[in-house]
Amino acid sequence: MTISRRLILAAPAALAMPAVARAQTQYKAEYKVSVVGNRPIALADGAFRWAELVTERSGGRINMKVYPGSQLVGGDQTRELVAMRQGIIDMATFSTINISPQVREMNIFSLPFLLGDARGFDALIRGEVGRELERVIATRDVVPMAWGENGFREISNSKRPIREPADLRGLKIRFAAGAIFSEIFTALGANPVQMSFADLQPALSTGAVDGQENPVNLFLALRMDALAQKHLTLWNYVADAGLFVVAKPVLESFTPADRDLVKACAMEAAEAQIRASRAGLGQNGDRASLEELARRGVAVVTSTDAEKQAFARLTKPVYDKWAQTVGTDLVRRAEAAVRAARS
Repeated sequence: MTISRRLILAAPAALAMPAVARAQTQYKAEYKVSVVGNRPIALADGAFRWAELVTERSGGRINMKVYPGSQLVGGDQTRELVAMRQGIIDMATFSTINISPQVREMNIFSLPFLLGDARGFDALIRGEVGRELERVIATRDVVPMAWGENGFREISNSKRPIREPADLRGLKIRFAAGAIFSEIFTALGANPVQMSFADLQPALSTGAVDGQENPVNLFLALRMDALAQKHLTLWNYVADAGLFVVAKPVLESFTPADRDLVKACAMEAAEAQIRASRAGLGQNGDRASLEELARRGVAVVTSTDAEKQAFARLTKPVYDKWAQTVGTDLVRRAEAAVRAARS
């Protein structure tokens, strides 16, 4: 049989190949997933869990590999969104703090003392505000799969207990990204220092900064108590939302069934991430993390509502300014959702 004859006979068979099979031949050998930090931090654990679920349930058809520590962007956690749009990153588990410089609406989670507790946070991510934020991020060629959580951010330092704004005066406090954080701590009399997550531990160990703000379970996982952080204040001043995302061209390259699979796995991983970030903090009587802080000799201050109001009053001008940046209508809806959830 001649070569041309074989090609003619093969053509109908190729055309008859199921669309699913044709699409799968175009899948990458590996899909790169970016996340800040590494296990056992909740944000990173969520990314690994997502990758493991998708790889397993797709039978290896979609092979997701996690690159922790923002290594795909040289440790600069604020560049993950840009890198996704450039095709360097295929998928990510974002901290909304790190993308807020590019997506102004994401600063809503960083408005000081807006959310209060998990009820307020859940009201946002599970309600119309969360859906609006999903629409916003989708305009950046990034498709949201699920909302997760890294936890409410608390403040620690090596010098003294923080019970009132005066206690922050003169302290060098590290923050990750976003001008709003610089303005919050300046309003409270501290000296804010922007620094990547990768540089945080060395800075604490050398005393280059006095303190930092991160969720309790991250504090424990990274043994910050061993880095002279002996004072921790639980004030829930802002929340660190997690967002599981896929680059739009990548998602569109998948079959509809595989898109559903990736989303379902993201939602499952996100729920586990939320549970991990809240574990041991007093919900349902589980105080394991708080008890571990005591075992490590960390002096914990739990701010009362009145004490939080003292911090909130000083940061109100920052709140009002950034409400304009986020969008006054969106903030108004968020405030209403939080009030309803906490009533």
